[in-house]
Amino acid sequence: MKRQIYLDLKTLEEAKVILFSRFGGEKTKPEEILVRDSLHRITAEPVFARFSAPTYHSAAMDGIAVKAESTYGTTERSPKTLKTGPDAVWINTGQAMPGGFDSVIMVEKVHQLDEERLEIRSPSYPWQNVRKVGEDIVATQLLLPQHHEIRPYDMGALISAGILSVMVRRRPLVAVIPTGSELMALGDLQSPDQLKPGSIIEFNSVVLAGLIRESGAIPEVYGIVQDSEDQIAAALNRAVDSEAHVVIINAGSSAGSKDYTVHLIAEMGEVLVHGVAMMPGKPTILGVVRGKPVIGNPGYVVSSAFSFQQFVRPLLHSLQAKRLPETKKVKVRPSRDLPSKLGTEEFLRVNIGKVGDKLIATPLQRAAGSITSLTRAEGILRIPALSEGVSQEEAVDAELLVEEQEIERTIVIIGSHDITLDILADEVRRRGDDVRISSGNVGSLGGLMALRKGTSHMAGSHLLDVETGEYNLSYVKRYLKGMKVSIFHLVLREQGLILPKGNPKSIQSIRDLARKGVSFVNRQPGSGTRVLLDYQLGLEGIAPDSIRGYEHEEFTHMAVAVDVLSGVADCGIGIYAAAKALDLDFVSMVEEQYDLIIPSSMLGLRGVQSILRTIESGHFRERVRALGGYDPSRSGEFWVEAS
Repeated sequence: MKRQIYLDLKTLEEAKVILFSRFGGEKTKPEEILVRDSLHRITAEPVFARFSAPTYHSAAMDGIAVKAESTYGTTERSPKTLKTGPDAVWINTGQAMPGGFDSVIMVEKVHQLDEERLEIRSPSYPWQNVRKVGEDIVATQLLLPQHHEIRPYDMGALISAGILSVMVRRRPLVAVIPTGSELMALGDLQSPDQLKPGSIIEFNSVVLAGLIRESGAIPEVYGIVQDSEDQIAAALNRAVDSEAHVVIINAGSSAGSKDYTVHLIAEMGEVLVHGVAMMPGKPTILGVVRGKPVIGNPGYVVSSAFSFQQFVRPLLHSLQAKRLPETKKVKVRPSRDLPSKLGTEEFLRVNIGKVGDKLIATPLQRAAGSITSLTRAEGILRIPALSEGVSQEEAVDAELLVEEQEIERTIVIIGSHDITLDILADEVRRRGDDVRISSGNVGSLGGLMALRKGTSHMAGSHLLDVETGEYNLSYVKRYLKGMKVSIFHLVLREQGLILPKGNPKSIQSIRDLARKGVSFVNRQPGSGTRVLLDYQLGLEGIAPDSIRGYEHEEFTHMAVAVDVLSGVADCGIGIYAAAKALDLDFVSMVEEQYDLIIPSSMLGLRGVQSILRTIESGHFRERVRALGGYDPSRSGEFWVEAS
């Protein structure tokens, strides 16, 4: 056998381009597996919650369950005595709330007078210290998008949401062929003393198998193959004819007289690259045999590892639609002030996105029972025990839980909640655009303020000008004066009253909210929905304080729907799609305009352009229309530029 000479040494980048232009678009086929077996697997399709979590009202504290109404008027000077049984029931954290009781008073605030009598010195309010149905997860919400790596937190979220099996990408199978007449198998040795002169314990395959597993793939290690062209050819034929997705021939890739790998690949298929201008790892061979990638991996262990990391590892991730992980700390600025309890070190889960030259951290739920704050988190922000919090003007460290490149590709949308934003986040991924969406639900007015402070790329808004009947424009001119912004239509949507199935209290219009015996759940101040409600109440001459539950506020339409579904309220205000998702009744009030407001200076950003292309696409419009209560016929349409 003649020596093989490196006639066309490629740079590392050139070699990668050659390999991935051939195999970069290939993906392993989907398979359905149990969620309990899904750790580190990659979703092949979006996953939506079947059930809400928790599924029952439960105590969030140790103490006594009470009827909040029975505690009104209690003060330090005028304590109230309750009887265990009719007035109060001892309850532990996590226990189901007994029927008829709607609040928990912490044990620290209860003074036991005797076996039957309990004294309290402050009142309770409805649902205080109670975890309500759907507090963490709401049925039909997007839990995981496609091409997402499943983590332990995600598994818990999936199961708690009624998802027992999930479609994932198959793990790539990698055939590893160790070659070399000098090699001895570890299993053949009872003791290292038995090693013959000139022999080496074969361990590269153990290292490669570990690296393969770390990449989420499955190694199949062949027995040691001697430096024989026929034996290596037989092993290579066996490997490419098997179910393996990738074949690695370890050793024999260099230019020696017994290095047969490049000759065999050329004879059986095609050599793409022989020799890469990198050290270690120069002798790497990249080839194709019967449509499968075959990697000639150098024999020296460090070269072998570097070659694997540069070529095989990214190839295995690509086959699974899996990103290469990086661990890094970055400086971020909170999107708002983050107060914290002095004396407690806090690990705050945050979304992170780059707006201008700043990395903006948007805090997620702090609730101890909220697993979705981990499944959605892109970083952890630590607030030291001796700090009372972090100012939004303060740059602090955050530990990344995702690749830094993903933060660069994140578009931050802060403003009014809308279900179509979940569809948008998944649709961008489905189209193959490498863009993440980080959304914060703070209401339409809060979204405009975020634009003013430079902490978001765009805001979702549906603020009604009650004098002109026009949406958003007057508010933009008032709150974003001097800032040039572009307004794009997202959807028209039905807004109205969400009611229990069958409408047991025969609620027909907003006038019924003031009826005796009707309880209501509202949206937070600053939200477009709250503005609409207050406008409608004004038209009807209804005083807000005449509505039982007017001060009961939720931050999303789905949270309102869950309150109605679980009996927390008889009625709520929200969009039709939320009612339909939970099979609730609905009384339409108005069709309103929901827009995306974008600083004109950010229109050229790749992520912003990706979102605009997505929302005007036919597939996005079809998915939105299927939700019910939406008219997406003008989605993506430019409306007006204002300042």
